[in-house]
Amino acid sequence: MQNQLNEAKKLYACDMHTTEHILNQTMVRMFGCGRSMNAHIERKKSKCDYLLAQAPTEEHVAEISRNVNEIIAKHLPVYEQLVSRSEAASIVDLSKLPDDASDTLRIIRVGDYDACACIGQHVNNTSEIGKFEIISHDFENGRWRVRFKLV
Repeated sequence: MQNQLNEAKKLYACDMHTTEHILNQTMVRMFGCGRSMNAHIERKKSKCDYLLAQAPTEEHVAEISRNVNEIIAKHLPVYEQLVSRSEAASIVDLSKLPDDASDTLRIIRVGDYDACACIGQHVNNTSEIGKFEIISHDFENGRWRVRFKLV
């Protein structure tokens, strides 16, 4: 029996989308928050929104950049793992999974740093990503929005 997967709804810039995965895991590890609640990923610049109790300090922002770039510099493999929905639930948070998601899920792994159910396109190795740079950020009503690019 062949696995039937949902198709990507948008062709992302692979490097930027993979960077979103790294940024999400960095935010989870640093702030104990969930992955981005909203993301707009484009080739030139992207943005992610996170629910936080307070705005990150400028020191936090610098640390986020440093941590993301350290992961990129590790040249980690980026690969997929096809698993059943029940197995995926023991690996990743499925709360954002759409109702029409297939029974077989695609987990994208960035080395041993991140794992996330995802149907987007990704690089094969973090060595294919440029340098992560935060362009700007703002905080309003518990939502921290960060805008970033790759250089």
